[in-house]
Amino acid sequence: MKIAIELAESQAEKLRGEASRLGVQPDELATAAVVDLLNHQATEFDAAAEYVLSKNQELYKRLS
Repeated sequence: MKIAIELAESQAEKLRGEASRLGVQPDELATAAVVDLLNHQATEFDAAAEYVLSKNQELYKRLS
């Protein structure tokens, strides 16, 4: 999937600078950032869901 985003010039300059520092193209860095964000959110949700399920396990048994 291709997505186009609009950045302020200052943001675009920061992206170009970070990409240059890391030795990658700006679009590769942006893609990696989005993938990381999506994976991070999924991991946090999974951890929170597991915590709630284990914490309330006894309650769920009683409600069954």
